[in-house]
Amino acid sequence: MKQRIYIFILYAVLALMTACTHSSETKDDKSSSAMADYQRALAYDQGWQMKIAEHYYKKAYQGFAQNPAQDWHHYTDAGYRWACLRFRRGDTEGALNVITELLHQAEGNEAFPKTNEAALLMLMAEIQLQLHQYNEARLTGQKVYEAIEQNADNGNRREMDMAWACINISDIHHTSGDIEGAMAWLDRCAQGLTLAEREHDDSLVIEEWKGHVALKQSLYLLESGHANEAQATYAAIPRSRLMEPLGYREAADYLMAAGRYDEAAEWYERIDSTYLATDGAKMTFDNIATRLSPRYMAYRKAGRNADALVLADSVCAAIDSALVWQKQNDAAELAVIYQTHEKELALNDARSETRIHRLLLATAILIILLIGYLFWRTRTYNKELLEKNRRLLADIEQREREEQQTIELLKAKPEDVLTAEQQIFRRICDLMDSSERIYTDTNLDRSRLAQLLGTNEHYVTDAISACTDGKSVNAFLNEYRLRYAARLLATTSDSITVIAELSGFSRSSFFRIFSDAYGMSPSDYRRVARK
Repeated sequence: MKQRIYIFILYAVLALMTACTHSSETKDDKSSSAMADYQRALAYDQGWQMKIAEHYYKKAYQGFAQNPAQDWHHYTDAGYRWACLRFRRGDTEGALNVITELLHQAEGNEAFPKTNEAALLMLMAEIQLQLHQYNEARLTGQKVYEAIEQNADNGNRREMDMAWACINISDIHHTSGDIEGAMAWLDRCAQGLTLAEREHDDSLVIEEWKGHVALKQSLYLLESGHANEAQATYAAIPRSRLMEPLGYREAADYLMAAGRYDEAAEWYERIDSTYLATDGAKMTFDNIATRLSPRYMAYRKAGRNADALVLADSVCAAIDSALVWQKQNDAAELAVIYQTHEKELALNDARSETRIHRLLLATAILIILLIGYLFWRTRTYNKELLEKNRRLLADIEQREREEQQTIELLKAKPEDVLTAEQQIFRRICDLMDSSERIYTDTNLDRSRLAQLLGTNEHYVTDAISACTDGKSVNAFLNEYRLRYAARLLATTSDSITVIAELSGFSRSSFFRIFSDAYGMSPSDYRRVARK
C-alpha cells in the first residue's frame, strides 16, 4: 500500500516538475526573444529605418522588463534607445515616461549600470533644455557627472567617460546661457583628456576630443567678448584635430559667429561632401536643416549670391527628394511593422494553443492518476473491510455455538437437579426453538411470554437473567430474532426491509440493533456470509 502511495506522489511531483520546467522554458524564451528584438532594433537603427527600430526597441524593453535582473544592461539600453527615438520624433512625454521609470529603478540599485544611468540622465537634460527648464537641466547634468564618477566598474574607460560627461554638461550650460559655467566644465573636460592620454593608446581619439574642446572654447570666448583670445585659440588648433562632420560643424559655427563667412562656407561644403560620399541618396529633412540651410546662410552673408541661388535650387530639389524618400520609407517601414505584427500574432496564437494542449494533457493525466488512486483505494478499503467482517462473522458464529451448547447442556440435565429459574428458562428455550418461531412476533414481550408459559412475568425475567449472565428479556428475544435475520440474509435474496419485518423488528430499529450486535451492517453481513 505504501509503495503505491509513493508511486502516486512521484507521478504528482513529476507533473509539477514538468509544469515548472515549462514555466522556466517560457521565461527563457521571453529572454531570448527580447534579445532577438534588441538585435533587430540595432540593425534597423543602423539602417536609418527608425520606425521599425523604435518598434523593436519597445518590444525588447518590454521583454527584458519581465525580469530586468537577468540582464540589466540590455534592459536599460533598450529603454534608453527607445526613449531617444520617441524624443527625436517629438514624443517628449513618452520619452520622459520611459526615462523616469528606468531612473526610478536605478535608485539604490547597485546592479543598475552607471553608464546607462548617465546616458538616461543626459537625455533627460536634453529634453529639459528643449522645454526651457534650464535650472533643472543643469542639475541633471551634475547628476550625470556624479553617476560616472561613482562608476568604479568602468576601469580605464572612466576618464574618457568623465570627459564625455563634462563636454556635454558644458553644452547644457552654454544652451542655458551660462557661458562661465560652460567654460568651467570645458576645463574639467580638458583635464580629463590629459589624464586619459596617459592611460590610453588611442591617441587619434584623444586628439579629436581635444579639437572639440578647443573649438568650443573658441566659440565661448567669442560670445563672452574675448574675440582676440578666441581667434588665438582657434588659430592654434592643428587641422589634424578637426575630424569628422561634428568637428567641421563646430569650426563652421565659430567662423559664422566671428563673421568669417567665406571660411565657414568652406567647412559647410566639406560637411556636405562628406555626407554625399556616404548617404547622398538619402536626403532627409534633417539633412537639409543641418547641411544645406547653414551653408546657404554662409553664402548669403559672404555675399556669394550666385552660389546661394544655386544652392537654393538644390534645396528645393532636396525637399522634393526628401518628401518622396520619406513617403517611401514610411510606407516600407509600416509594411514591415504590419507583417511583423501579423507573424507575432500567429506565433502567439500557436504558443497559446500549445500551452492549452499541454495544460489539458497534464490535467487529463492528473485526473486519470487521481481516478486510478481512488479506485485502488476503494478496492483496498473494501478488501480490508471484507477481512474484518469475516473475522467478526467467525467470532459471532463461535459465540452462538457456545451459547447453544450451554442451552443443550441445560436441556440434557434431569429436571430434579435444576433450579426453579433453570426449569423456567429451559421451557422458554423450548418455546423459542419450536417451529412456530414465536420470537418473530413484534408484540412478543415479557408479559406475553409469561402468559404462554402460564407463569408470572417476574419469574420469566429472573429466569432469563439468571441463566444468561444478566440479559434482559428484550435482549434475549432480539438474539433469536437476529440469528433468524442473519440466516435469511445468508440464504435468501429478500430485501433487508422485508427480512427485518419477518424477523420481528421494526424498520427503524433493525439496522441499529443489527450493527450494534454484529459490528457490521446487514448488507455487509449478507456479502461476507455468501463468500
